[in-house]
Amino acid sequence: MEFGDQIRALAKRVQKMKDSILTEEATKTSVIMPFFQALNYDVFNPEEFLPEFIADVGIKKGEKVDYAIIQNKKPIILIEAKSIQEPLTKHDSQLFRYFGTTEAKFAILTNGIHYKFFTDLEEQNKMDTTPFFEFNLFDIRDHQILELNKFKKDIFDVASINTTAEELKYTNEVKRFLKEQWDSPSDDFVSFVLADIYAGKKTKQVIEKFNGIVKRSLKEFLNDALNDKLKSALANTDSEQLSSKEAAVSVENSSVESPEVITTQDELEGYITIKVLLKDIISPDRVNYRDNLSYFNILLDNNIRKWICRLYLNGSNKSIQFNDEDKTTIAINDVADLISHKEKIIITAERFI
Repeated sequence: MEFGDQIRALAKRVQKMKDSILTEEATKTSVIMPFFQALNYDVFNPEEFLPEFIADVGIKKGEKVDYAIIQNKKPIILIEAKSIQEPLTKHDSQLFRYFGTTEAKFAILTNGIHYKFFTDLEEQNKMDTTPFFEFNLFDIRDHQILELNKFKKDIFDVASINTTAEELKYTNEVKRFLKEQWDSPSDDFVSFVLADIYAGKKTKQVIEKFNGIVKRSLKEFLNDALNDKLKSALANTDSEQLSSKEAAVSVENSSVESPEVITTQDELEGYITIKVLLKDIISPDRVNYRDNLSYFNILLDNNIRKWICRLYLNGSNKSIQFNDEDKTTIAINDVADLISHKEKIIITAERFI
């Protein structure tokens, strides 16, 4: 099994049993150890995966880190584990103390779902306060699998990871900043945008006036870019070359249950988006839709029993519901947000293949 498939399989397993994992010890044995097994570490060999590694801190002796990954009889990665029920918000300082007392070059803080990777980019032998890489087992992205792969035992190389760690850290910071501006543009950001498009004085009233315009423009820009990519991707799909315009008049894949049902442009774009996201595992001609009054069904093989997800796009509160065991429902702002849930869409569809 490929590494990415192993991680996704673990994610499925953990998703099913997460509510039964109530303690830190249960988290370690049920989730964290299997995670590092997927990275090819022998978690039952203390010569390479050592539990309760002693890291003396100043005058405090016998301070223990939950795990240390050992290479050439020296710790290279420290791992601090918390319960799966506990968010990672209060423990960075504890791992920070441990890091400076060992020869480890990396530290990982995790609750089994969320993994924060730290190193010493800002000051040598002093752990950064900000992780250079974060991984969420319930929100897996393809590019994150590639970065996580570098930590596998057989290819792990400190120098290689260090060369990309700084770029990763600042890439994540840029993405975080852009997401903040996407959700709620700051006055400084609006003023920056206006610099080349508004000749007048950027007063507080002007900035407030343009705040909504900038926010709407960002969303329309992304939607336009998404539509262009979807059309291009579909044009290159051998099994079906279907543009959004053609989808609007195509009826062979739809079943309208009543005259009042109107398939909107957003719903068609959502349908095309999901077809493209699934095209690597499912032939596009097997992905169909069925519109209903209250929701928009995405089906496999035009079989209502094999609905992959339901899109709720016509009201103010937009969302996507997945046909998993919990019928997970996630709020979205617009069709473009579906791309962020690619892995979940794929995992759900795989249940019916």
